[in-house]
Amino acid sequence: MSSACRKVVAACFSLLPVFAQTATLRVCADPNNLPFSNRQQQGLENKLADLVAASMNTKVEYRWWVERKSFAKKSLNAGACDAVMGIPRGMDDVLTTDPYYRSSYVFVSRQDRNLQIESLSDPRLAELRIGVHVVGDDYAPPAFALAHRGIVKNVIGFSLYGAYGEADPPRKLIGAVENGDIDVAIAWGPLAGYFAQGAKLPLTIAPVEPPVFLGVPFAYDISIGVREGDASLQQQLNRILQQQSSAIQALLASYGVPQVH
Repeated sequence: MSSACRKVVAACFSLLPVFAQTATLRVCADPNNLPFSNRQQQGLENKLADLVAASMNTKVEYRWWVERKSFAKKSLNAGACDAVMGIPRGMDDVLTTDPYYRSSYVFVSRQDRNLQIESLSDPRLAELRIGVHVVGDDYAPPAFALAHRGIVKNVIGFSLYGAYGEADPPRKLIGAVENGDIDVAIAWGPLAGYFAQGAKLPLTIAPVEPPVFLGVPFAYDISIGVREGDASLQQQLNRILQQQSSAIQALLASYGVPQVH
């Protein structure tokens, strides 16, 4: 090997330790979206990102991005980050990993009411005060299914996003059940499970049945999203998700995530 070649090789190897110390996993996340993420990095997806990054021998660098319509497309595919936690498997315009959990929308009611509602076909839903989340200008899937049944007047919307600067806006829906302002909530399982943990009164959580109602799905596989075409990172994350399966399951349980199969 010539002297010039040896110098080039030496220079390249001298850079490797620096790269290992400074390389990051760039993650797009909402700064105010517990139980999933917040700026204080207290959310489920913050902890998952830490676990993944540690397995990659790197660190997480956040790109804070308020989660609204086309969140993944506008952030991930725009090149702002490498990965987004908590993406429904098979989402359009995103390459997704194998799922790390499957959850569903759930009914939430006070245990002392003993309502035991489990089905969207339950005739009592026509009379009960039902709370659902409003996603921007749109209602979440439960409202569409209820509307198909003609159940509209007794449905009350709660903003998923809340006012600017409001902490934990999804909590309001679960709090309304606890306070008796509504009889039952239909909420995304991880939201319901997390906020029910902090309720002063015991709450009952039951998965919505059936998992698909009038063409509307109520159960979803949840994955990590990467940019389209980044199959290398997708495969690496798949290996990590498999290797860290037990740790991930313990993490999900600590956040009260109800899982379905």
